[in-house]
Amino acid sequence: MHSDHREIPGSRAARKDEHVDLALEQRGAAPRNEFDELDFVHQALGGVDAERIDLGVTIPFGAGAGHDAGEWHWRTPFYVNGMTGGTERTTRINRELAIAARETGMPMACGSVSVALDDPDAARGFAVIRAENPDGFVMANVGVGRPASDAPRAVELIGADALQVHVNAVQETVMPEGSRDFSSWLSSVEQLAAASPVPVIVKEVGFGLSRATLRRLSEIGVRLADVSGRGGTDFLRIENARREAGEYAMLTGFGQSALASLLDAPASAPTLLASGGVRTPYDVVKALAAGARAVGVAGAFLEAIGPDGTGGGAERLVALVEDWKARTRAVYALLGAATRDELLATDLIVRGRLREFCADRGVDLRGLASRSEAPRA
Repeated sequence: MHSDHREIPGSRAARKDEHVDLALEQRGAAPRNEFDELDFVHQALGGVDAERIDLGVTIPFGAGAGHDAGEWHWRTPFYVNGMTGGTERTTRINRELAIAARETGMPMACGSVSVALDDPDAARGFAVIRAENPDGFVMANVGVGRPASDAPRAVELIGADALQVHVNAVQETVMPEGSRDFSSWLSSVEQLAAASPVPVIVKEVGFGLSRATLRRLSEIGVRLADVSGRGGTDFLRIENARREAGEYAMLTGFGQSALASLLDAPASAPTLLASGGVRTPYDVVKALAAGARAVGVAGAFLEAIGPDGTGGGAERLVALVEDWKARTRAVYALLGAATRDELLATDLIVRGRLREFCADRGVDLRGLASRSEAPRA
């Protein structure tokens, strides 16, 4: 769970444990979110054989910010998104997540490593990820505003294949000890991306990336972004619960959902990943059909292993991931898509608040509803 401004390492570590508790409190009965406002047009005779389904995804990234063009190939269309690390408790959580990622072939991101960059005693909470998953795809994580020199340090800490740089202005606004100066953040992202020895993924922490933000990221050479929208773990609510005075519940509902961000994204956007409010394999498929190349999951996977990594642990998460794979494959077959790319030819119906957003932003709703009729390239 994120935030990266400078503070006493011990207090930041305690906050990470508190974030875990507050995030799990939100799980309960999965609430409705904008994933429920996207439907597929059912084609009763359009299905395919589930045995033909390839769940693997390709994540392309163009040259930029000091890196050559390339692509990653992931065995699953969903991955463990960044959550936590840096304390004894969160070390156990990261160990179990890493074991499950290793056993299932999932990529995995860690939570912000800034606490370990400032306090070497916290490094073990992150290094355990690579120790348990030596050959897997692993993403490090730092927050915007950190020195550019922290990018290679974060990558080295866990032998990362990619670096998430998280932006969290809403969280910082509500956080009792948060920053209020966001004026240098674009420049900071550019500097961190240029200094990173591996490709950078810029991600929100649950409030979405707008069309203009995605354009600006492309302009400074960022080639990958996780839109991480509203609807999942709510860091506004988490930080508000930590306040003793001056509550910010007035901002409840602020930001865009993952689907809103995907459907509103410009053609010039970086390669897009998505997270935020992903509760089921069906949500994964919807995000892929809306334009995400892969989908990050946090809360559902954290709940599976337990609040301190000793509940269901890796064994339970492995079983859950295998179930998600099977159900994802079944939905692909129902929709007549043998691959992620073929999902882009499914017809999408947008409803409710999501439809209002898309209509106001000029998204072609009729085009989305009749994509299967478009000429094939």
